[in-house]
Amino acid sequence: MNHPYDDFPHILFSNNTATATATATSTSSCVEQHDGISLDMDWDCDFHELIESMMSDKGATTDSPPILPCYHGQEGIFNSSSTGLSMADELDDDVEAGESKGLRLVHLLVAAADASIGAEKNRELTRVLIAKLKEMTSPNDRTNMERLAAHFTNGLSKLHKGANVQGHQHPDVHDQVDVMLAFQMLQNMSPYINFGYLTATQAILEAVKYERRIHIVDYDITDGVQWPSLMQALVSRNTGPSALHLRITALSRVTNGKKTVAAVQEAGRRLTAFAESIGQPFSYHLCRMDSDIFNPSSLKLVRGEAVVINCMLHLPRFSHQSPNSIISFLSEAKTLNPKLVTLVHEEVGLVGNQGFLYRFMDLLHQFSAIFDSLEAEPARGFVERVIFGPWVSGWLTRIAITADDDAEVESVASWPLWLATNGFKPVEVSFANRCQAKLLLSLFNDGYGVEELGQNGLVLGWKSRRLVSASFWASSVSTE
Repeated sequence: MNHPYDDFPHILFSNNTATATATATSTSSCVEQHDGISLDMDWDCDFHELIESMMSDKGATTDSPPILPCYHGQEGIFNSSSTGLSMADELDDDVEAGESKGLRLVHLLVAAADASIGAEKNRELTRVLIAKLKEMTSPNDRTNMERLAAHFTNGLSKLHKGANVQGHQHPDVHDQVDVMLAFQMLQNMSPYINFGYLTATQAILEAVKYERRIHIVDYDITDGVQWPSLMQALVSRNTGPSALHLRITALSRVTNGKKTVAAVQEAGRRLTAFAESIGQPFSYHLCRMDSDIFNPSSLKLVRGEAVVINCMLHLPRFSHQSPNSIISFLSEAKTLNPKLVTLVHEEVGLVGNQGFLYRFMDLLHQFSAIFDSLEAEPARGFVERVIFGPWVSGWLTRIAITADDDAEVESVASWPLWLATNGFKPVEVSFANRCQAKLLLSLFNDGYGVEELGQNGLVLGWKSRRLVSASFWASSVSTE
């Protein structure tokens, strides 16, 4: 039977990176820009002594960045206090020099962040600091810290210009084909994406074990790569007189632009073709949201269907997505009495009224750990430019928008806590799911680990830093 695998970016557990690596060399290159900030400036200005003190070894080692606590009161093998900023493993002869420059970059980034959005805003100081950072860094630098600092510098530069915070969106800077290719390569370099897909898919299979009709409402389907493995598993169960039917409703947001709607439609086309090729009865629907308010009446519901809510919040995002949209979706989804709610989210500390600078530091720690964990491959630079550059900018936009909105920050500080206090009941993680997650990690670098969060959650970590959490829930009615 001819399966249209080539039409899908990736299937879980594939290690075929040769084609992707070769293709990356022919894709459009990323041209470094300076967003209109001149690097030709007079360093005898009022900020000269301040910057020199940051650049000195003494300044770089005396005032270390703040250490962040564990989040949500969870103690375990992964602790969000890890800075993830020590990347000396890849340095050879100039280890000490590289570490020193890395610390200087961290101090300059923190100073630029504080000057741009912090309590003491100073646009001129921000301009000078960003210009200095752009002199010192490039997305093509040799060390992880230098390349990561380049992406954070670019994101801060966009915030400095004001376009991101005012528009709440990050413009598409790469062709969609490049984005899909880079997304596939990222899955080969790290379990970050597939950890959420795999654990959620396994939980769905277990929840609908005795169902004949399944309806998945997907909050963010992206390219649809999560669902081919589920279809294959369902086909293996079709041994009775009537085949099990799968229906997926994908949400699309008109506010995110026509490209987003078109991408969701294209994902449906590929999923439909794949289902047809393996003999899986399947239907696909598009639910367009004109605002952040989700209306369940817009869904096509069929009697006898087991409803599953799929909420992937850990995927790379290039624009700000309002927590109000997620809250509306989950609140209204509860009225559908879902058999299962899968929730996967990033372990980024948006806790309390700590302010922009605290959240900026935690974001820097998070991406430092992700950079440190990635497999070394020839295509890594392409992935960093196409995925991580816009991803970092999108996150900086988000924390800048919520800098003075403590209510919004508290609402997203712990999505599992929100679910637990809003009428959802935990669904226990199975032994098989835990084993599959550990098997996935065995395909990548040493340093990854899985920790259980209560009875209904798993968290992926790199060394001592939590990266992604997956938890599983059901409405109180469906569990009775």
